Amino acid sequence: MQKKRDPNQNSRSSEPSRPFSALDSRPDPRCLKWPELIRGTLIKRYKRFLADIQLDNGRVITAHCANTGSMKACSEPGRPVYVSVHDKPSRKLKYTWELIEMPTSLVGVNTAVPNRLVHHAILQGLLSPFQRYGHVKAEKKLDSGSRLDLFVWNSEADRCFIEIKNCTLVTDGIATFPDAVTTRGQKHLQELQRHRDPHTRCAMVFLIQRCDATLFRPADHIDPEYGRELRQAVKCGVEMYVYDVEITLDGICIRHEIPYQL
Repeated sequence: MQKKRDPNQNSRSSEPSRPFSALDSRPDPRCLKWPELIRGTLIKRYKRFLADIQLDNGRVITAHCANTGSMKACSEPGRPVYVSVHDKPSRKLKYTWELIEMPTSLVGVNTAVPNRLVHHAILQGLLSPFQRYGHVKAEKKLDSGSRLDLFVWNSEADRCFIEIKNCTLVTDGIATFPDAVTTRGQKHLQELQRHRDPHTRCAMVFLIQRCDATLFRPADHIDPEYGRELRQAVKCGVEMYVYDVEITLDGICIRHEIPYQL
């Protein structure tokens, strides 16, 4: 199964992408601005949530890595990275790893960003599949106790559940998800199938947090069960959308809808 690009979506520019350039200095309502970023070099990522980084001033710090995946293709030691600083006394680690410079794109590694960005884009009316809804709620709790990322609605008879996944694994222009086995991801697909009914849309959104992908596929070579569950969900009427981003050192915004193959 292959989905072609929606002709109503903005087409790709014929100009080459400049992923490391700054955004226009004028405020762009499409974008989320990064907090102040500090540049460094990745030494290593370890224990999943930790990364040792040498800042450009020579200081070595340990940053929080807000990513539960394997981060294949975006955790190469020696690559330039960018961290944000947080001064909350309750935080054990002061720094958060936000970006890494790979040869063909900046890559966002913080998995909290896709939810915030899709939420923001829906509020701004930028995603055509969800433009008609007047209300948006994050982290919608279900009767089962599980949560789905977004719930948009006009009424009980006109509503939609949305689950969002961060995608960073790109090889030769093909983005794949997941980058590690995810039983939790399978559970989310099952919840979407259970909640779809004549009055309730359910949608799976994959956000590719980099700008060098032209096609999306499930990562059957990593988690074949997830691929099977995703295909089953689409057959059962769960909608699927894949977007890439414009990502710079100033901010991030949704750029294009990307075609997929199942």
